[in-house]
Amino acid sequence: MDIFKNKEMKGAAFVCIAASLWGLEGVALIPRLFHFEVPFVVFILHFIPFVGMSLLFGREEVREARKLPGKDIFYFFLVALFGGALGTLSIVKALFLMEFHHLTIVTLLQKLQPVFAVVLARFVLGEKIGKNFLLWSGLALIGGYFLTFQLNLPVILDNGNLLKACGLSLIAAFSFGSGTVFGKRVLKNASFRTALYLRYTFTTLIMLVICLYTGSLREIANVGTQHWAIFLIIGLTSGSGAILLYYYGLRYIKANVATICELAFPISSIVFDYIFNGSVLSPLQCVSVLIMIGSIYKLSKNQVSEKIIVAV
Repeated sequence: MDIFKNKEMKGAAFVCIAASLWGLEGVALIPRLFHFEVPFVVFILHFIPFVGMSLLFGREEVREARKLPGKDIFYFFLVALFGGALGTLSIVKALFLMEFHHLTIVTLLQKLQPVFAVVLARFVLGEKIGKNFLLWSGLALIGGYFLTFQLNLPVILDNGNLLKACGLSLIAAFSFGSGTVFGKRVLKNASFRTALYLRYTFTTLIMLVICLYTGSLREIANVGTQHWAIFLIIGLTSGSGAILLYYYGLRYIKANVATICELAFPISSIVFDYIFNGSVLSPLQCVSVLIMIGSIYKLSKNQVSEKIIVAV
């Protein structure tokens, strides 16, 4: 019994660390790369982990991928397209627009992705929608509104950047939710490591095409030592590293416990935004965060879920 408790505590700790790393990435690391074009940043953020995984176990995972049916490969491509490319492009652009202001708002709006995931799972996977879905999803959206605009109408603030950034955050939430749903479709036939490798492979290829089309690869000449350090830190920690920590921890705890541990993400976002940028939420925004996160927790708890690919 003591061993089980220790393992459970260890699992919870790893999930909390992973979630905290995502908070650090959003408010303290990615915004430091705002000098570069968005497609280039997203490409490098996926290229570095892809290279690392290729060196460690790429050949083995390519052999495993060849055993998968073509339909599964297509769904892995969709995971990369939505959860990798479109989702990350949207959230990085949103963070860049804010220029170190309101970063907590932008990152927390990502947490609305379960609302989109549940709806998409109903149509794509035929899953039943959990009880009180409209209640909890409605409260989550209301909390997100007051977090963003407080008691004001959705007027254009900060030269329109806040409104644009919030819109992009919602697009990111939809994209990450889509990646989760498509990931659930294919993980029955593939191991998590194979799924992770294919996700980064396809996302890297998609972003390479986008960079070639936009000419963003020329930015590599402007990357300094400090910027490479940030890229490496993100790639090895809050990128693939956080996903590995998350799934390692998930082996020892139940899904509802993991959902509670994931609250380390919004908490760390608020803390890191204060430490690095001096930003403080108003009392109304703090209440809105509690309403939004509490509603998403209830929504996730009521929704039956299998293994998924976390889109980050």
